Amino acid sequence: MFDEKIQQIKEQIEAYKENSLKIFSTSSFQTNSVILLHIISWIDYQIPIYFLNTGYHFPETLLFKSDLKKRLGLNVIDLFPSVPKNQQRDSNGMLMYASDPDYCCYMNKVQPLEPIKQEYDIWMSGIRGDQNENRHKKGFEEREEGLIRYHPIIDWTSKMVYQYLDHYELPRHPLEGEGYLSIGCQPCTQKYLDKENGRLGRWKGLIKSECGLHK
Repeated sequence: MFDEKIQQIKEQIEAYKENSLKIFSTSSFQTNSVILLHIISWIDYQIPIYFLNTGYHFPETLLFKSDLKKRLGLNVIDLFPSVPKNQQRDSNGMLMYASDPDYCCYMNKVQPLEPIKQEYDIWMSGIRGDQNENRHKKGFEEREEGLIRYHPIIDWTSKMVYQYLDHYELPRHPLEGEGYLSIGCQPCTQKYLDKENGRLGRWKGLIKSECGLHK
């Protein structure tokens, strides 16, 4: 099953490259990210993989990123926000993640990626349709302001993810064993012990399910 899926992704990436289209990928370096990272390492390890280094990540995420980069031979590039974390405050002095999480995501994730998107033709990411309602509506390709967004595993399920990890003996994020099934920035991530809907541990209690990158 996985050989066929990987071959389909390889053929699509080769088709992009034959048309001289420049490809980049993004990754949050959590357990769900490992599938696409592993496939990229097989097909073309030189594809740039951008990591939005917000300054709020769990230390375990940064270590996991470093370990995967070495293990898979990935071309990982850190992106940082233009505004330092200690200056990301509202008029009352509160940090933006507490008073306006949408704008916090914009400053730390959406804005730093904007100039990168201008340099490429294809943005490849490992989102899946079973992760939330927004992603369920997406297909393998979308067009966004001259950029093609390619979602090679959009039709994969959570079960397939763990079958793939087991099949290729790939690592899990070290915090998964503690109940963190979907991991983003530390202030906005909580434990949630439901493998079918782990993203409910993100921005818990808020009407928010995306950081803004995939809306």
